[in-house]
Amino acid sequence: MECSDTKPVKPNSSNISEMVCKFAKVCKLKSIGVFSSEIPNLPQLQRSICNETLLSENSNDANRCYDQKVHPRPIEVPAKQDACAGLEVMKKIFDTISALKLAYLQLQQAHIPYEPQKIVAADDLVVAELEKLCKFQREYRQKKCKKTRLNAARSAPLMAEIVTQEVLLGKLKSQNNAKDSEILRLRRVLLDLEMGNKNLNEKIKQIRLEKRRAGVLSVTKFQDVFKAASKSIHDFAKPLISLMKASGWDLDTAANSIENGAVYSKRCDKKYAFEAYIARRMFHGIALTSYDVSDIMKFHDPFDALMANPHSDFAKFCQAKYLLVVHPKMEESFFGNLDHRTFVMNGKHPRTEFYLLFAKMAKWVWVLLGSAVSIDPEATLFSVSRGSVFSSLYMESVEEEKESAVLSAEERATHKVQFMIMPGFQIGKMVVKSAVYISKTS
Repeated sequence: MECSDTKPVKPNSSNISEMVCKFAKVCKLKSIGVFSSEIPNLPQLQRSICNETLLSENSNDANRCYDQKVHPRPIEVPAKQDACAGLEVMKKIFDTISALKLAYLQLQQAHIPYEPQKIVAADDLVVAELEKLCKFQREYRQKKCKKTRLNAARSAPLMAEIVTQEVLLGKLKSQNNAKDSEILRLRRVLLDLEMGNKNLNEKIKQIRLEKRRAGVLSVTKFQDVFKAASKSIHDFAKPLISLMKASGWDLDTAANSIENGAVYSKRCDKKYAFEAYIARRMFHGIALTSYDVSDIMKFHDPFDALMANPHSDFAKFCQAKYLLVVHPKMEESFFGNLDHRTFVMNGKHPRTEFYLLFAKMAKWVWVLLGSAVSIDPEATLFSVSRGSVFSSLYMESVEEEKESAVLSAEERATHKVQFMIMPGFQIGKMVVKSAVYISKTS
């Protein structure tokens, strides 16, 4: 066997173990015919070869450990230094293998011719070179195991962190799926709400259309409320005039102070001046707004509504209007005290016949003002000034004179408005006439 024909051997554990086994077979005593007594180093050689053979037999189990994939981490040794160290080790391994080949060749040559001393010397040299290779193998395995343990120790925190992040990622994915489901649910709810709003808008339009179609009926109801409010003012004026008489008031002077310069057809018509005074105070400073009057209408007695909700808008309306209609001097002359006023100013409502009549009047005025804009958002309130020519389209006389209906145009021109008692309302194309007092001018 020539050295030049031998291919380079890769320095790994399997090739070294295989080479050791081959040398063990060659070095058996039976193959060379040498007795143990002639070779003193044979037991040591056999022990070394047997140990390496056992290591090679267990190489499969060891390789399983060494072949496990480990996530690489940066090595502290610089790349160039590590490469140089590896080349130096490889060079030493190749030198040892070359020396082993040479020693083996010397061992073969010592057999022909047969020279025991040369055989022993060559055998010692072969054993020495084999021990060098075994040392390289042990160092390689120790270094590899050390690196494996180091990499495992370094990768353990990373693996734990990876597991933690994977668990967190799973939770985030679950939360994202839950939010996606919630978004889909809310979208369905939104679509349902939009559809519901669309249907409600259609219903509102239909209701408005029906209200417009039934406008005459609504105005008719409003006219009934207007008559009820006029009657309630008339009913409250009666006890007011009676109390004034009982208190010694001069009614003529009081009427003239209310409507100075008014011309009356009859002396008893001065009662309309007091009704005009009450109506003027009840409608003073009022702007037409829409509000719900059903909570007041459900009570037959308006005082029950005040007791049920003493702080309602209606209660505040009663408080403000009572203080405006009933002057302190008037109340003191009627009752000898200001108990009614004190109660009302403290947010209370006295249960007296006088205040009950006032509350009934306030109820119908409250309902009248709230109903106008509810029927027509563009409803307006209009007034008539003194001296205006009587117009049957916008005015209605409070006098029940039969001859007024057959007055000619020339005769009507002599009748003028002395004062307005109830304001008028225009709701759409319908007009609720203003109540006025007219008389023939001199």
